[in-house]
Amino acid sequence: MAEFFKYELDKRLAPFWLPFGLHPSGDGVTITDDATFVAKFGFLKLRTPVGNIDGAHITRNYRWWTAAGARLSFADDGLTFGTNAHAGVCVHFRDPVSSPLRPKGHSALTVTVADLEGLVAALTHT
Repeated sequence: MAEFFKYELDKRLAPFWLPFGLHPSGDGVTITDDATFVAKFGFLKLRTPVGNIDGAHITRNYRWWTAAGARLSFADDGLTFGTNAHAGVCVHFRDPVSSPLRPKGHSALTVTVADLEGLVAALTHT
């Protein structure tokens, strides 16, 4: 059965995620029945087989300006789908996964889901 992990929203940061068309009740991370990882952030979507995931861990306490919205990392090729500055899950990929923001691909994606431990467990126990 598919698993869905919705985003944890900080409404004070809405001006940074609303322009992407984020739907608070429908966007988030889904692990589908056919073992596909799908992260949807408004009109942006990143998809890869779960077998391409090389690990996942919780990260915390971001600066709000680096955590809000869809953001490319200045340090590497990572991507963030951020809705709060409190915490998220950093998902690492074996092979880079492309997005509309970087067609060459990303080696990691941080998603600020509400059930941090649940997403990590789902990705590391499959």
